[in-house]
Amino acid sequence: MAEFTLPHQHGKSRNINHLYEELSKISRFNMASEIFKQLGDTTRIRIFWLLSHREECVINIAALMNMSSPAVSHHLRPLKDCGLVVSRRDGKEVYYKTADTEESELLHKIVEQVMEVACPEGIVDYTGTQEEVIHRVHEYLVEHISEKITIEELSKRFLMNTTTLKQAFKAVYGNSVAAHIKEHKMDMASKMLAEGNESISVIASAVGYESQSRFTSAFKDTYGILPTEYRKAKKK
Repeated sequence: MAEFTLPHQHGKSRNINHLYEELSKISRFNMASEIFKQLGDTTRIRIFWLLSHREECVINIAALMNMSSPAVSHHLRPLKDCGLVVSRRDGKEVYYKTADTEESELLHKIVEQVMEVACPEGIVDYTGTQEEVIHRVHEYLVEHISEKITIEELSKRFLMNTTTLKQAFKAVYGNSVAAHIKEHKMDMASKMLAEGNESISVIASAVGYESQSRFTSAFKDTYGILPTEYRKAKKK
C-alpha cells in the first residue's frame, strides 16, 4: 500500500499509515458495530450481564428479569446469533450463558465499568466547602484503613476530580494521601504491636497490607526497626 499523507500537516504524522490501514478494514468495524448494536437495548444488557454471572434457563431468567419467557427468548436470539451467548440442552431444559470468549469477557468488563462510572453506588453529593469534603475523605480513609482504596475510587465517591483531590488533600493535611494514610497505618500497627498479641500477619492485614513482607518493610522504613523488635522493646 502506498504511503498515506494527510492533507494538512501539523507535525504529528507518526502512526498515520498504520491508522489508515486499520480504518480501511471496514469489516472489522462492522463486526464491532453489530456486537454493540445487540447491547444497545437495556433488557439485552441486563440479560447479558446476568448470563455473565450464571448459567440459567429461560424460565429462571424471566423470573429474575420480571419478564415473560417469550420476551426473554426474543432477546436471547440475537445475543446467541452474534456469538455473545451460547446454550446447551439437558433433557428437556435449555440453559444459556455467555460465550467463553475474549469478546464476551471484555464486553462484560466494559458493561460493569461503564455502570460503575456512570452510576456509582453509595455516592453522596457533598455540598460543603472543598476543605469539608477533604475532611470527609480523610474520615472515610481512616474508617476503611484495612482496605486498598485508589484515588480514582475516592474521586468518584466524593465527586472531585483526582488532581483537585490530591492537591486539596495536601493543602489541608500537608502531605499526600498515600503518605498521610501510611502514617495512620503505622500508628495503628505500633499500638497493636505494643498492646496486643496478634500475629504480624494479622496486624499487616488490619492496616491494609496484602503481605507481611510489605508491611514489615513499611514499618521498618517508618520506625527504623522490625515489627518483632518493636514489640519486644515495648513489652519489656
